[in-house]
Amino acid sequence: MRLRVKAIETRYWRPGDDYLKELSDKIQPLLRDGDAVVISEKAISTSSGNIVDESKVKPGVSAKLIAMLWMRLVWGRFLGKICHFKDASIRHLRNYPLREGAAHKQIVLQLSGLLNALKYGSEAGIDVSNMPHSLACLPLEKPGAEARRIYRELKKRTGKKITVIISDTDSTFSFHSLHFTSHPKPLRGIISLGGFFPFVLGRTLRLRQRATPLALEGLKLSLEEALNLAEIAHHSRGCGAGRTVWDAANRYGVDFSEVTWEMLSEASHFPIVLIRKK
Repeated sequence: MRLRVKAIETRYWRPGDDYLKELSDKIQPLLRDGDAVVISEKAISTSSGNIVDESKVKPGVSAKLIAMLWMRLVWGRFLGKICHFKDASIRHLRNYPLREGAAHKQIVLQLSGLLNALKYGSEAGIDVSNMPHSLACLPLEKPGAEARRIYRELKKRTGKKITVIISDTDSTFSFHSLHFTSHPKPLRGIISLGGFFPFVLGRTLRLRQRATPLALEGLKLSLEEALNLAEIAHHSRGCGAGRTVWDAANRYGVDFSEVTWEMLSEASHFPIVLIRKK
């Protein structure tokens, strides 16, 4: 199927921003019947204030051991290689930040448990990339409700028959008709296994890897179509200030916790992607 794809640039959405108004204002003049609108979960969650300050967390012994031994040694010396990580990613893991990393792992332990804390990043949808200072973005509690809210607003404004998808960059792996992910709340039909094992299994076996659709509202799509659109949107919107916390810190020449809202606002952000069949 031939598609036209347009990533929609917006300012960086901060907590308290009315993302629904900005999204609607941006996309309304462009919509046609049959279009799909794919929105970043993290952008919605950040603007909704669904974040936590990891600098206020005191890591326990388990979190410190995970940061020091599991991340630096197991991921940096073994799992990173069998998962076919690039050399730069392996170097980052071998120098995993102990203080900030332990605080992050403590949050994951408290909110999602040990198996998720053993994942290398985006543990249970808890993400620190493109976030300022020591803030982490949490996954949406009800992505389906947000998708319905967006769809109803666009339907009210335009009357167009469209599809709204909320997606996350956390990977879904596919083996024929079997789809699985470590994200806690994927679209129905995708198996959520949780923990680090689904990622390691998928990467080790080189299974097909795509971004994860979390919610779909409006015109119905098959699961395969939703996965494909989520992946297309992921590649179209880019990675903001950087794909990882290391990238963002290097971009601005500061430490991990010194990246600010203002720095992130300087980068180009494309939380909305419009996809149309040709």
